[in-house]
Amino acid sequence: MTTAATETFADLVAAEDVLLFVNAAITATGQREFRSEAYRQRLSLGFLHEYVRVNYRRVYAASLALDINDHNAVRVVRGLLEHAGEASPVQKRTEGQLIAARLAKLPPQRVYRLFRELRAAKVNNRRTRAITRDWLAARPDAAHDAVKYRAGLKTAVRHAHLPLDGELGTFLFRPGTLPRYEHRLLDAWRRAHYEQGAVGELPFTVAEGFAARHGMGREAFVERMAPRMTRLERLRTQGQRAAGADGLPAGVDLTVMPLTRLALYVLSLDREARVRHRAELTGALRAAARRAAGPHAGSWGRVAAVLDDSYSSSGSGEKRRRPLAVALACHFLLEALAAPGAYTPLWTTGTRDPLLVRPWGPTPLGTRIIDALEHGPERLVIVSDGWDNAPPGLAGEVLRVWRTRLDRDRRTAVVHVNPVYDADGFDVRRLSAGVPTAGIRDAEDLPALVEIARFSEGRTGPAELYAYLDRQVARFTTDDEAGGVR
Repeated sequence: MTTAATETFADLVAAEDVLLFVNAAITATGQREFRSEAYRQRLSLGFLHEYVRVNYRRVYAASLALDINDHNAVRVVRGLLEHAGEASPVQKRTEGQLIAARLAKLPPQRVYRLFRELRAAKVNNRRTRAITRDWLAARPDAAHDAVKYRAGLKTAVRHAHLPLDGELGTFLFRPGTLPRYEHRLLDAWRRAHYEQGAVGELPFTVAEGFAARHGMGREAFVERMAPRMTRLERLRTQGQRAAGADGLPAGVDLTVMPLTRLALYVLSLDREARVRHRAELTGALRAAARRAAGPHAGSWGRVAAVLDDSYSSSGSGEKRRRPLAVALACHFLLEALAAPGAYTPLWTTGTRDPLLVRPWGPTPLGTRIIDALEHGPERLVIVSDGWDNAPPGLAGEVLRVWRTRLDRDRRTAVVHVNPVYDADGFDVRRLSAGVPTAGIRDAEDLPALVEIARFSEGRTGPAELYAYLDRQVARFTTDDEAGGVR
């Protein structure tokens, strides 16, 4: 074998490793799945993180610019900071930009938890302190964080050796020494220890503890706090209150919810509530799908979808109905992406009412794929965990024959998106070697994932994959000088 051929083979192996890691980082959270325990998920994911960080560090950092989930984004940041000595000065500069950009998008509670983990691991290099300092400086209201994330903020300030003077420092490290605070929220926290009236001025999660201390009734407390709740807090608490009477929470605008989260909420309702509020729920799902489709709306031509609502789509106790929610959200998103009137959905159970889907039965993917291809779509999207079992292997054989004999010109673009990480295979389960597969966690990422999936089909080379990662890094960091990731 020539040197050039060896290098080409090495590039192909590297590209496959990159795609494998991206699929895992999008879907896996270290939690139990339908077919694997949590410890197997954690072991598998931990191995992948270490393997890619050691062998493809620049790609490992570049994954922060992709649609990986928050769990893996935090793991990547921690891995880069814990092993800073492995990076060159140029790599450290790009990594710093990527870390800062990603931390800015993460929920604050995850970032504070990361800072606690870094302190416990004794990671306290100059770059870590600078990243902590800059992230804290960018927070919109330090007093709000001091009240809501008190322990996390104290840990971050101590670990980064940040000076914190004035009443905020006193509030964190010497509480009770001032008779009152100038900042309204800090003083409300002080007064809430002995004054019920101050409880309503605090963030909801903080106020809950004080309400219990004062013996306040739950119904009255929630009603009083409604104006200060976030949308998700209002949905959770008012949904619990309304479940017995109407099935839907009052005062919550479902149309502004993210698509996958809204699908999860819809599936949490019983059948009667879904039927009763069919128009409202369907309208909200379609509105969220149009938002997610954005400029791609109506641009995908004739689209057919095979959507898995078999029993395994029930997920696990930790990820309840998550695979089914992704399929339901993808259904509405694909409806928005297809040309008007050119969308054909096919659920594995044969249901024709997506709003009433429930996880049950086997997974006859092969039969549904045949049905979908008979419609002559320009795009076929399969949303499934890949466990084709009615009969086993039919889906892969159908796709193989279709690609090699019936559609050699590739008039139909086929892609498989899988919401479930396979711990034993270190990847999401695939249906066929000739069909690109991508991991998916949120349906909103579908258009971007279809672009990533084409790299696993073998029709584009490693150079195109690395160029794509370069573009994503440059876009994510908004820095024209971002280096390559190869």
